[in-house]
Amino acid sequence: MRRPRRNHSPVFKAKVALAALKGDETIAQLAARFDVHPHQIKQWKDQLVAQAAAVFDGDPSRRDGVPAVDVKALHAKIGQQALEIDFLAGALGQSPGPSGKR
Repeated sequence: MRRPRRNHSPVFKAKVALAALKGDETIAQLAARFDVHPHQIKQWKDQLVAQAAAVFDGDPSRRDGVPAVDVKALHAKIGQQALEIDFLAGALGQSPGPSGKR
C-alpha cells in the first residue's frame, strides 16, 4: 500500500540538507533517520549548494524571486485613480465624500 504524499516544511528540508552537507552520516543513514528517500535528500542538498550564494547577495530584490517595489509608480497610480473617482462622481452628480449624497 502506498504512503500518501507528504509536504515537508522548508525548515525540515534545510535541516536534512545541512546534515547531508556535514557528511557525518551517509545518505542512506540520513534517509533512515529522517524517513525520506535518499534521492530526495540528494536533491535538497544540491539545491542548497546551488542557492547558497543568494544568502550573501547584497541585493534583496533578487532573493526569493520577489522584485523590488517601485513606490513612486504605485503612488502615481493611486493619484490617477483618485482623480478618476472624483471625475466620475462629479459626472454622476454626486458630491465627493463618504456618503456620496448632494
